[in-house]
Amino acid sequence: MKITTAESQIMDVLWRADRPLAVEDVREALKDETWTDATIRTFLSRLAKKKAVAAAKEGRRFLFRPLMERSDYVHAESKGLIDRLFDGQIEPFIAHFSEREGLSDEQVARLRLLIERLGRGE
Repeated sequence: MKITTAESQIMDVLWRADRPLAVEDVREALKDETWTDATIRTFLSRLAKKKAVAAAKEGRRFLFRPLMERSDYVHAESKGLIDRLFDGQIEPFIAHFSEREGLSDEQVARLRLLIERLGRGE
C-alpha cells in the first residue's frame, strides 16, 4: 500500500492518539498545517479506501482509527527505499548515509552494539 507524505501526516496523528479521532481532532493535532476539514476528510477517505484506516459513525460524525501499525508502515517504507536505491542491501545504505551525514561517536557505538547483538542471534 502506498501512503503519500501528506497521508502519512494524518496517519502519524492517528498512531499517536489513544482513541479514534474525528476530523476536528486531526485538524487540531495538525494546527501547524493550513489544511481545511475538507482536505483532511479527503485524505481520510483515501486512507479508508486503501484500508489503512477504519471509520465508525458516531452520531453525525465519523471517528477514524488506524488499521495498520506504525512499525509495519516504517518497515515497508524502509524496505522499499533500500530495495529501490540499494538493491535490497542494507550495508551500502548505511555506508552511503554515514559518508554523507557523518555519524557521531554515540551512533557508531550503538551500531556496534547492534551488530554484536545480531551476531549473537539476539
